[in-house]
Amino acid sequence: MLNSQNNENNFRNWHYSNYGDYHRNLDLNWSYAPTYLRKKKIVSSFFLSLANKDVKILDAACGEGVFVEELRTQGWDIRGIDLNYSSLFVEMGDVRNLPYENNSFDVVLFLDALEHLSFADQPIALGEIFRVLKPQGKLLLAVPNLAHLNSRFKFFLFGKLDRTDNELDHIGERPIWENKDLIQKAGFKILSYTGVTFTVPVIYRRIICRQTKKFRWLHDLLEPMSQLFPSLAMLTFFSCEKPINDVLNR
Repeated sequence: MLNSQNNENNFRNWHYSNYGDYHRNLDLNWSYAPTYLRKKKIVSSFFLSLANKDVKILDAACGEGVFVEELRTQGWDIRGIDLNYSSLFVEMGDVRNLPYENNSFDVVLFLDALEHLSFADQPIALGEIFRVLKPQGKLLLAVPNLAHLNSRFKFFLFGKLDRTDNELDHIGERPIWENKDLIQKAGFKILSYTGVTFTVPVIYRRIICRQTKKFRWLHDLLEPMSQLFPSLAMLTFFSCEKPINDVLNR
């Protein structure tokens, strides 16, 4: 287990104890940086699309709470929860056992977290999110796609998958169609989905990832392909809704 720091409103475990607030203090040479910056734009656009700010929001497994802090300063009613981090903006808690009443939130963010859970725990976490969402509440979920373009290319040629992180960290990484099935089995209606980061073989790993800051323009130039072919993108954003009918039947 990684070392942790535990003071009032200051707990750091997992990667945060070794690397600090690595999303808040973004290194533009981090290979994931262009993906993360694109993710921030999608989240911003999602909130701009909401009719008003009179909604209750939960950022589940929110890490450092970057979105929590930014959205709260903009006037949104948002709270964050994470198992490995706490601060003035983030309370400690487990997405598999959320400490909130049924139908508490209008919107839940669940970003880059599902893949860190085991296959057995993923339905539990999605079930908890479904439970705390109000009827017709919205879920914005981001999750890696194990079947992205370079992963298919490597598997075809070498019998190896191109994971977005090591298998001990992303223990629940799945291809896009398995994620879609998992979300729908949890009771959610998928309204739309889009891709982020188009992993052209050779170009992505050997050029973009090795000199990320220098070649961010190349990542962004390829980005429209992720939207056209989300099944080949490295990350998938799902916009989902908790249907009224499912609530009545449960």
